[in-house]
Amino acid sequence: MADFTDWFKNIPYFTKRWLSLTVMFTLAARFGILNPIKFVLIYEPFVKKFEIWRAVTGLFMYPLSPGNGLHFLINCYFLYSYSLRLETDLYSGRPADYFFLLLFNWICCVVIALLADIMILMDPMVLSILYVWCQLNKDAIVSFWFGTRFKAMYLPWVLFGFNLIISGGGLQELVGIIVGHTYFFLMYKYPQEMGGPQLIQTPQIFYKFFPNERTVHGFGQAPTRATPAAAAAPNQPQGGNEGINYRRHNWGRGYVLGQQQ
Repeated sequence: MADFTDWFKNIPYFTKRWLSLTVMFTLAARFGILNPIKFVLIYEPFVKKFEIWRAVTGLFMYPLSPGNGLHFLINCYFLYSYSLRLETDLYSGRPADYFFLLLFNWICCVVIALLADIMILMDPMVLSILYVWCQLNKDAIVSFWFGTRFKAMYLPWVLFGFNLIISGGGLQELVGIIVGHTYFFLMYKYPQEMGGPQLIQTPQIFYKFFPNERTVHGFGQAPTRATPAAAAAPNQPQGGNEGINYRRHNWGRGYVLGQQQ
């Protein structure tokens, strides 16, 4: 129990709450404490009856059945692994920016889910986070089942193809890829590689609730475009400077899923 407590305390802020709420809502539904039909995202009660909480609880609620328990556990692993890597690497010391990533992807998932009649948001949301990490670490080598190894940039598509072939699904994975690519393109690729304007950015009010901290971190770099300001302050976090606390962390390098140490 002491080891579990230490592990849980060391999970970063947003990853801890996302994972905890997912497990709590799912187990509550599994043991009959909550009725899943009241919490998943369904178009008619959400739009016509203004049951707006469904957009939030639809992310955390995953009704378990005899055939999807393993899939839920794999999703929890991907959620923990890749959300943690993003939050403690690229977005280390920048909680407002990571919160904006989660919020942007969640809103996109809700809109597409309403149009595509998807009631559970866990799959597309987890895939969207995984996709962003894979694009920011596209040349890292990851391992999949049966010892197959390939670059991280292909992992979301492998998961999509695997689910399409094995279970005849794939729609939710495809939605996650679309959402993740939308964020990555608008936040990084279009303004930094294609020279376009910054179409989305973290609202300044977020920095008041989640102030930045100056940190030092390792692998997983976003593509950057050199500017005079960046050259003068290469470690300056994105967004405003309100309430910044300057300190250093030694997070270590970490390892990619399945990467040889």
